[in-house]
Formats: sequence, C-alpha cells, structure tokens
Amino acid sequence: MIHPTAIVEPGAHLGADCEIMAYAVITRHCVLGDRVMVGPHAVLGGDPQDLKFDCATGSAVRIGSGTVIREGVTVNRAARPGGETAVGSNCFLMAASHVGHDCTVGDHVILANAALLAGHVSIGANSFVGGGAAFHQFVRVGEGVMIGGLTAVSLDLPPYVLAANRNELAGLNLIGLKRRGVAREAIAELKELFRAVCGATGNPQALAAARLAGARSPEARRFLEFFAGSKRGFARARRTPENGPEPAD
Repeated sequence: MIHPTAIVEPGAHLGADCEIMAYAVITRHCVLGDRVMVGPHAVLGGDPQDLKFDCATGSAVRIGSGTVIREGVTVNRAARPGGETAVGSNCFLMAASHVGHDCTVGDHVILANAALLAGHVSIGANSFVGGGAAFHQFVRVGEGVMIGGLTAVSLDLPPYVLAANRNELAGLNLIGLKRRGVAREAIAELKELFRAVCGATGNPQALAAARLAGARSPEARRFLEFFAGSKRGFARARRTPENGPEPAD
C-alpha cells in the first residue's frame, strides 16, 4: 500500500503489508520489516547531518516489524561505512521526532512528538521518551526508562529509571516495572540499588561493580551491568533540600 505521491527509491526493501502514506520518502538505503506504517512527509534513510559525510558511503536504515512512523519523522542512515541506524519492532515514533545517524532504538520504544536523538544514541527496549526531549550524541539509555517531556539528556540513564529536567533521575519507573510483571522482590532490590548507586556520592561505576556479584534478580544484574561502560558519564538522583537522594518510590 504505497500512496502515489510517496517516493520509494529502487533498492529499498519493504516487508509484507507495509503502508507508505502521502509524500513520504523511503530511500534506497532502507530495509523495512513487515507491517511498518510510514506517515505523510516522513523521510527514512536520508544522509546523516554531518558536514564531513561522504554521500558515497554505503550505510543503511533498518526498521523492525510492526513499527509506526508518524508524519514528519526523519530517520537518517548511518555515517559509518557498512553501518546502520536501527529502530526495533513495534515502536511508535510520533510526529516530527528525529532519529540521528548510527542510533539504536530497541523494541517497543515510544518517541513522543519532536523527541530528538543525536547521532550514536542508544535507547533500550520498552522505554518512553516524552515530547521535545533532546539527546546529546553517544548517550545511552537503558531498558524500561521513562523520560519526561522537554528533558535534556547529555549523560547516560540506567535501566528502569525516571528522568526529567536536565540529567535528573527522579526514581524508578515503578509503573513500567509492574506493567511488565517484574517480581515484587526484584523491584525492592532495584529500589535499594538505585539509592546505593545513583543517590550516593562516589563513582557510580565503582559502586555498581562492588554490588554486581551479589545481585539476586536478572533486573538487578542488568541495572548494575549498565554502569560498566560510558562515554558520557551518568545522571544522578535528584537531591532533596536536605541534600539527600530523593526516594526511589
């Protein structure tokens, strides 16, 4: 189902039952899974917004099955030779959101209107990004994170947290954890680890590494393992007037 005004370049690969709406552009660099919907005026596979980029570079955009891409969305192809910008399955990219070159967006991610991902950003599965949130290049976001509208993110956000304002962690995404059926014992362990790693003074990487061997749940292990690497540093917990970490619940 391709609208007559849409442009699908030769070389683009579309899965079964895709719908390409009016004036959308799908370049030859794109691979779309089954049942992908591309809204009006969206542009997938455009060149990276990089002044040094050579247009002869071979790179791609890959969109997972069941993803909905609304009007005016842009997803740029990778800047690295042979690389790809990847959006997972069953995602929802709302109007005017942008996914920059070499980004990785996990499955079941929602980008609300005008959310902006710079190059090389990674968003974990089951995360929600509020409208107008903006991300610095190379930022990593763990799975199950909820990010408020207009949030500015220039530091890494560990899994399962709530983020707001500028690089502030406001606790755990308890609603998201419960909706996904995470055990009560695992949530209690995550609360304790959030306070110990994100709310304490000291190096978060060292604090997380010291507790990794004692992790009891898979969720706790994924939370702690996230701190093993970073190019941007880590967001920290919001502080109360008494200069202590805000409770995770």
